[in-house]
Parts: sequence; structure tokens; C-alpha cells
Amino acid sequence: MNEPTLRVAGAMSGTSVDGIDVAIADIRGAPEAPGRPGNLSIHQIAFETVPWPAAERELIFDLFADRAAPSVVCRANFLLGERFAVAVQAVLAGAGLPPQAIDLIGCHGQTIWHDVVDGRVTSTLQLGEPAVIAARTGITTVGNLRVADVAVGGHGAPLASTFDWHFLRPAANLNGVTGGWRAVQNIGGIGNVTFLPPQGSAAPPLAFDTGPGNALIDWAAGEATDGAWTYDRDGALAARGTILPPLVDAWLAHPYFAASPPKTTGRELFGVDLARQWQREVLAAGGTAVDGVATLTELTAASIADSYVRFAPGPVAQVVVAGGGAANPILMGALRRQLTQRLGRAIEVIDHTPLGIDAGAKEGLLFALLAYLCVHGWPGNVPACTGARTPVILGQITPGANYGELQRKLNRHRPS
Repeated sequence: MNEPTLRVAGAMSGTSVDGIDVAIADIRGAPEAPGRPGNLSIHQIAFETVPWPAAERELIFDLFADRAAPSVVCRANFLLGERFAVAVQAVLAGAGLPPQAIDLIGCHGQTIWHDVVDGRVTSTLQLGEPAVIAARTGITTVGNLRVADVAVGGHGAPLASTFDWHFLRPAANLNGVTGGWRAVQNIGGIGNVTFLPPQGSAAPPLAFDTGPGNALIDWAAGEATDGAWTYDRDGALAARGTILPPLVDAWLAHPYFAASPPKTTGRELFGVDLARQWQREVLAAGGTAVDGVATLTELTAASIADSYVRFAPGPVAQVVVAGGGAANPILMGALRRQLTQRLGRAIEVIDHTPLGIDAGAKEGLLFALLAYLCVHGWPGNVPACTGARTPVILGQITPGANYGELQRKLNRHRPS
């Protein structure tokens, strides 16, 4: 198949709300399908994280806490759409690219609520109106990228499994481990993992949210610094604190960790209320606020390693880490130690650089990829990972001023 190269901008903001990630990439080719080998390729052109203005960040956390009236949610949807548009325009300008050089935008928006009832996702809401983005930039925009998966019984997450499945499957005998699997672990506000079987294996992948990533650590860092820090910079607070192992063990008894995949979670569960409860337990045990940071950091590492023991479909030969947590050396050291203790052997833990991927840009690249798949009419989910009943096209297309030219570009390469 001779698909045209599309230049796509992918934009998203995660549960840590530390900024809007915008990645620009050239994407070409088609995914693997029955009787057809895949030839997808993605080449990063630019990447930048645009910080949220303080007022919008505060608004988002109010929305997380379910403190907003419908009128506030309605206005926020358009306001966040404006901010995503501005972020895309800023990254284009920084890269020296005019809007006319971009064929498509894939915007995840900002997840505000992810409703899970008895282990089933009943609804999910991301704000950042695609029509506003398309109107401000003139670029056709694909948004609302999770809901189609939820509509067919999936969790709408982890969507990173789509990128991982297409680009990161390991070679056979990775690191000398017979039948070795690669675990691709993201540590954002929430942690998620994709277990990838070796190439040539007929085994399906598996993905799920492992539990808290940085969300609880970020809150504890704010408490320990009287609000001066929004996250634990370089793990400095955790390095000063003392871990309270009995609390880590007690917190690992939370029902979420034992629940079987597919499963997803968010700040609705691992948010401020739980953070406050666990911080009270730290203080009651004689610990300090800084000890709380250290103990929650250990919990994040322990919950990830524990999930591998419980649910990895095959022997884990390598762990590839992305997300803000990858920049925290104390968390990464704890993860290596917890993996060794719980799996009984040393596991290689690396970032995405040896695989030729900018880890910081990965989620932006993911949503660029999903937009590309959408406009071609190709499924964007991996049902084995999200729990959906069937593959589905993800996203809703909002035409921009370039929509006619985009259609002509696609049609020139379609069979008559």
C-alpha cells in the first residue's frame, strides 16, 4: 500500500497536569492486518511541553475533585480547547513550521473523569473542544479518542498499548531470556504497562493501569514543602525521607492492586482523598511529611513490580520506562530493587532512547498516530489490551480549513 506521508501534531495533557505535550511527526504506511504485513513508520519532527497557566491548572484540579457545576464544565471545555490550540501554534512556531505544513492534529484533551463501576468503565470524559482547535489553527482535528473503545466494552485505556504494539515488540530471546517479554511501563500521574510478546509469538499483548504513578507523590511533595513544589524534583524529598515498610505492605492490600486486568484507574481513586488518608497514617506511625513522600515513592515502585508478579503473561526480559517518573532517580532505583526482590532476578530497566524513541514525546506521538489511523479508517485500539469486544476506529473528526486538501491527499492514494 502506498499511503501518503502525513505530518501530524499530537497533543495531550496527563493526570499530572504538568503541561501540554505537543509532538509533530511524519507518519506513513499501514498497520499489520490479516494477509498484510505492517509497514507503519513514524518520524519525530519536533516536541515541546507547554506549561499550563496557573488558573487553568487550578481549574482542572477543581474538575478532578468533582467541585464544578455543569456551567463550569461547559466553559472549561472551550477554554481548554483554546489552550490546546495555542500550545500547538507555539510548538509550530518554535519549529519554524507554518500551520499549512500540518495535515492533521490528534488531541487527547485533558481527562477530567474516568468512571469505573465494579471494574467496568461506564463513561469517560476528556475536555478540550476539538472544534475550537480546528477553528483556531485551521487544521483538521481528531479528538474524543477514548469513547469508541468504551462504547464496545473497553476501558478506553491504556491507549499507549497501540503505539507499543506497532513499534516496540521485542525480538525473540530478548536479553537471552527464552520467550522473553518486554514490559513498557509509563509512570505519569497514573502508571500503566503494556506486556509485549516476542516477535513470532502468537500470544496477545496485555495492558492495564498498574495504579498510582506520580499523582500521590506530587501531592505529598506539595504537603512537604507547604505548596512550594508541585512534584518531587529529582527525588530530592524521597531521598531525605525514611520509608515505612509496614505502610507500603498495608497499602498494597488496596483492592485495586489485586483486581484482574483489563483494568484502569485515575484520580477518582488515587487522588487527594486517598493521599490525605495515607499521609495521616504516616504521621500516626511517627513519620514526617517527607517520610510520606519516600513511602509513597516506594509504594509506586512496589505496586508496579507486584503487578508484574501477579499478571505478566510471560517471563519479563526488559522494562522500558517513560513518563515523568522516569526522571526521578529515587523512584527508578526503587523500581529496580522491587523488581529484583519480587521477581527473584535482576531485570534490565531502560528508557526509550536505546529504542530510538524520545520518551518525553511518546504520548504526543501516540495521539498523532491515533489521528492518522482514524482518518484512514483503521482501528486504533488493541482489544487484548483495553478489554474491548472488537477493534474500532478511535476518534471523532472535526474538519478544519484544510479538510478538502486533506481529503484530496488521501484520495490520490486510495484504490479506485
